[in-house]
Amino acid sequence: MKKTSTRLADGRELIYYDLRDDVVRNTVDRRPLERTVTSSEIRRDVLLGDSVAVASHRQSRTYHPPADECPLCPSRGDRMSEIPDSSYDVVVFENRFPSLAGDSGRCEVMCFTPDHDASFADLTEEQARLVLDAWTDRTSELSHLASVEQVFCFENRGAEIGVTLQHPHGQIYAYPFTTPRTALMLRSLATHKAATGGQNLFDVVLERELADERVVLQGEHWVAFVPYAAHWPYEVHLYPKRRVPDLLALGEAARTEFPQVYLELLRRFDRIFGEGEPPTPYIAGWHQAPFGALEEFEGVSRDDFALHLELFTIRRTSGKLKFLAGSESGMSVFINDVPPERAAERLREVASS
Repeated sequence: MKKTSTRLADGRELIYYDLRDDVVRNTVDRRPLERTVTSSEIRRDVLLGDSVAVASHRQSRTYHPPADECPLCPSRGDRMSEIPDSSYDVVVFENRFPSLAGDSGRCEVMCFTPDHDASFADLTEEQARLVLDAWTDRTSELSHLASVEQVFCFENRGAEIGVTLQHPHGQIYAYPFTTPRTALMLRSLATHKAATGGQNLFDVVLERELADERVVLQGEHWVAFVPYAAHWPYEVHLYPKRRVPDLLALGEAARTEFPQVYLELLRRFDRIFGEGEPPTPYIAGWHQAPFGALEEFEGVSRDDFALHLELFTIRRTSGKLKFLAGSESGMSVFINDVPPERAAERLREVASS
């Protein structure tokens, strides 16, 4: 992998990740952009113990542009985009309309391919490995920023999810705090560790899932399963079989096998609802250990956390979506219409030949 860092016309950082070492990236961003000025405020909810990012400048962000005006396609001729070069393999740049900025963290956009009409599932294994390497590099770089405590690499796919740019891309949020969902996991880890004399809850869960009927697929180094208490109609968790706290700690064998397993998983997601159905909308995100101090989670260290990817869709059946209504939105109590065992069975049924 070759990494080339440069700047856009308004001062934002842009980084090319290339498969070939001989690629030269020196194209200048010729757009007449004013220097980006953004503001993001983190407000603490003292009753719930979580935080909300207030970022009013996002109201003016780009919304469903036509394909020939996509800001994530390469620049060609007089048509200039967020990527100055006429081609790329993988590219990352600071979000022009970030939810988090300055002392409140950082937001980045990652483009997986220059092909506007493709999806992550269309990537080759070599391309998917490059994405993994770029995720790892960004996690490392962002973890060294003073304002960053946790790094979240994720992809939103589909208009039903709320995606406003259809080009295949993901985002990276670098939070200035440990996110509420991760904090819940850490508290459960601490409670279980104290109650069992040091047993790791992630290890217990993984051992249980490996022995159950909800395993969807597995390789030598990875296993994908529908969790026992899945929140979403079709939800899969992908774990390395050897527990590591983050992407940086993945061994080479696991990194090599990841593209095979993940691409197969995404392709199965697109076949859940049968032929002729539109692509399955989904959210996929990496859960990594925070880089900040964990004193509030007594007895737990970063090495107790288990890196894993969670993938789910809000489509519950053909033509119908799962909406978060009163119980889910009001009280955070999910009601799942699809039994996890049936979801796992369906994902095994649609295995590629």
